[in-house]
Amino acid sequence: MSAASLRARYLGDAVATSSPQQVLVMLYDRLALDLERAQKAAAAGEREAASEQLQHAQSIVIELLSSLQVDAWEGGPRLAALYNWLIGELMQANVKLDTNRISSCRQVVEPLRDAWRAAAATLAGSSS
Repeated sequence: MSAASLRARYLGDAVATSSPQQVLVMLYDRLALDLERAQKAAAAGEREAASEQLQHAQSIVIELLSSLQVDAWEGGPRLAALYNWLIGELMQANVKLDTNRISSCRQVVEPLRDAWRAAAATLAGSSS
C-alpha cells in the first residue's frame, strides 16, 4: 500500500470516527489552511496554486452552508449569510487573484474556527 493511500485511509478513518463537532472543527481547520496557502500562492503570483486552494476553500464553505440547519438556532440565518458572502469573496479572489479579499476571508474564518474549536472542547468536556 502506498503512502498516499495509507494517508487517505487514515484521514477517512479519522473523519468516520469523529463527532460532528470534531468534523466541523476539521473543516474549519482545513478552510483556514486553504486560505493561508492561497494567500501565499497569490502573493507569489502562482495563479494555478492559488486557484486550487481557493476552489477547495469554496467547496468547504459550500459544504458548511449545505449542512447548516438555519432554523435550528437564532444565529443560523446570519451564519448562512456569512457563508454566502465568503463564497462570493472566494470566487472574486480567485478571478482577480486578490490577496486583500483572501485576507478578509481569513479575518472572518480564523476567529470562527477558534470559536467552534472552543465550543467543541466545551461539549467534549461536559460529556465526560
